[in-house]
Amino acid sequence: MGPDNSKIHFPGIHLRNSPEETVQASLPSKALLLVNPSSRRGRDENLQDGLAILEQAGVELIRRDPESREHLVELIAEYRNQVDFFIVGGGDGTISAAAEAIYKAGKPLAILPLGTANDLARSVGIPPNVEDACRIIAGNRKRRIDLGMVNGQFFFNVAHIGLGVHITYELTPEIKKKWGVFSYLHAFFRALSRKQTFRLYLQVDDHNYRMRSIHVAVGNGRFYGGGNVVDERARIDSGELYLYSLKPQSAWELLTLAPLLRGGKQRLVKRTFTAIGKQIRITTTRPREIHADGEPAGYTPAVFEVVPGALELFVAEEGPALESQANLEGSAQPDAAQNPPEPNHWEKTVA
Repeated sequence: MGPDNSKIHFPGIHLRNSPEETVQASLPSKALLLVNPSSRRGRDENLQDGLAILEQAGVELIRRDPESREHLVELIAEYRNQVDFFIVGGGDGTISAAAEAIYKAGKPLAILPLGTANDLARSVGIPPNVEDACRIIAGNRKRRIDLGMVNGQFFFNVAHIGLGVHITYELTPEIKKKWGVFSYLHAFFRALSRKQTFRLYLQVDDHNYRMRSIHVAVGNGRFYGGGNVVDERARIDSGELYLYSLKPQSAWELLTLAPLLRGGKQRLVKRTFTAIGKQIRITTTRPREIHADGEPAGYTPAVFEVVPGALELFVAEEGPALESQANLEGSAQPDAAQNPPEPNHWEKTVA
């Protein structure tokens, strides 16, 4: 079994028992601004207008442009005791790279969505316009959100095995620059020719399953791949992980399934398997590569876990992946049809 992440403790970090609580107080006075200069809009002229909004709100900005993922982590560690919060500007990969360092620093995180997909921003209601994003930071509304973890690596959105990994490899910087958010659709079609079937063994909390698959996704947040929904019940502060697996099927069948995959309604069709749990163990007949938030995250076998209330994040007043919305109360319960009680051995074979 993996570690009990509810008991993980770093000095200076308090995991609130009620992550749905929203904190709104006076805006901290000093922030470290980290902008990925290679992001699609890292040099957007609107960025300067947005930063002016923060300065007018009384925020003292210390700007550093990280030269690499490693440099990003080093800068967060260097300034952790000198600032009140961190602002990270870039795409989901850049923000995900900062997750563990900010988690250890125990300071709030604000994000400027400067990438192609901006799925974390989408989850918490932060608009793609930089000036509007800065106004949200100036509004100082914060929520605690969860972090997913696989093989010791943190992620915000979704981790993939199978077809999703091939899509990531097709998403070259050139493709992203040329196609923008449509680059994910372009990469999907290119990756179809490389899809492979593999045997999958799952342990979702105390339930065990085995099946054949071409793609597995495990979500901590709600969105991935430029607005696709991992599960329509998914929330980034629910304390649960959301999994779906695609059974072997033709390219045409996948295309007919696309609208349901886009909206997170995978559980409505028999060609998919879905589950919700706090800990998910995945084993394959041979090691399979895992990508989390678009970055390599090791190989199977793997244990996926959730760290509830791990980070305090500046958010909009409403976000589609925030648990406390009244009309979504109770929506993150497991689907009884997909998760019947099972004995603790490999008896449940999903055809």
